[in-house]
Amino acid sequence: MSNKDVEREVLKMYDGSRPNEEDLFETSNVNHVAWSLAVFFAGVAVWLAIALVNAENQRHALMTNKCPDPLFKGGIDKACLVTVRSRDHWWEHLWYGVTHVRPSSEQSRR
Repeated sequence: MSNKDVEREVLKMYDGSRPNEEDLFETSNVNHVAWSLAVFFAGVAVWLAIALVNAENQRHALMTNKCPDPLFKGGIDKACLVTVRSRDHWWEHLWYGVTHVRPSSEQSRR
């Protein structure tokens, strides 16, 4: 056996351990656009929930007259509306806002 035949046999033996050049650079199969949209819409949902909690807090404060104006009878203290806590927990506002989409028939008659 010549030197070249020996080299050829050694190279053939280790041929399977050579790196596959097609898979040398990793590619991602994750759909980045879909995940970006999912994160974006989840953020919008959280933002809308926070806005709903704030709006329902102020609506309930107005309905229960928690922020009367100290100087003018029948007026509303707008600074109080920013800081008022009309219910004990924020999730109570969220639950009421989500479950009461339309005004009740009693309120619509007024």
